[in-house]
Amino acid sequence: MMKRLVPTFSRILVQRVIQPAKTESGILLPEKASKLNSGKVIAVGPGSRDKDGKLIPVSVKEGDTVLLPEYGGTEVKLGEKEYHLFRDEDVLGTLHED
Repeated sequence: MMKRLVPTFSRILVQRVIQPAKTESGILLPEKASKLNSGKVIAVGPGSRDKDGKLIPVSVKEGDTVLLPEYGGTEVKLGEKEYHLFRDEDVLGTLHED
């Protein structure tokens, strides 16, 4: 049975990106060199409301690659995969390919 998690309010569901432990030529990288806390946004909530009741949308969208804080978020396991729930304001930024 497949489970699907839809975040509430301004939360986002992220799957962390695992950085490779070695280069294409086979050189092993130290753990610190490959430590970039990034993840792919899997699902987003509808957003939060301000004091007047207006909807404030989430600043990221599904498919974005985001920079995450080293600590924080709530770990969620769906089937065999691990995800993390973060609040929109906890995301440090989005990563883009140049």
